[in-house]
Amino acid sequence: MFHAKATSNRQARNDALRFPSINSMHMSRIIETHRLNLRPLSPDDVEAFYQLCIEAGVRRYLFDDEILPREQIESFLQTSTELFAAQNFGLWGVRLGDTGSLIGFCGYWFFHEPPECELLYAISARHWGNGYASEAAQAVIQYGFERLNFERIQASADAPNTASVRVMQKLGMTFLKRQISNGRDTVYYALMRDAFNAGD
Repeated sequence: MFHAKATSNRQARNDALRFPSINSMHMSRIIETHRLNLRPLSPDDVEAFYQLCIEAGVRRYLFDDEILPREQIESFLQTSTELFAAQNFGLWGVRLGDTGSLIGFCGYWFFHEPPECELLYAISARHWGNGYASEAAQAVIQYGFERLNFERIQASADAPNTASVRVMQKLGMTFLKRQISNGRDTVYYALMRDAFNAGD
């Protein structure tokens, strides 16, 4: 489950994951693709983000189908803001380039116990079937390798979430394992820097 508490004791985990030290004053966090504009979510996005998170199609797997209280959604945004300040990653709002409408989010977040930094993506059901999740995730992967110097990017999904699994496969990620995590049947995929570079 997507949760804010995964960033407690963040510095110790960042050291363990060997995240690079980044000067946040010298890095643009705005990402643009052919159809999308991605920029870090901010407190100004709370209402649109909340409405997105309580959508049935988004919450089914990401939040174990729970409708989370608004306060918890606000906490996610605060945690994301802190992550960007410390490590230059967090949650980007995914917006249509022609209208600016928020249709989803994508980024890096901590999941599981012990926490692991993973790629995360979610698109409103109204916009499924257009390839937006893959387009946003591909851009965030490129940011991770080229701007953050990640050596490996991992993602996971509930095994029954076949749409998310297809996105991971489309991104060129390879299957790692399948196991029970937090009581959920979970599949893990990963992409190495060398494989990403070879695909250029």
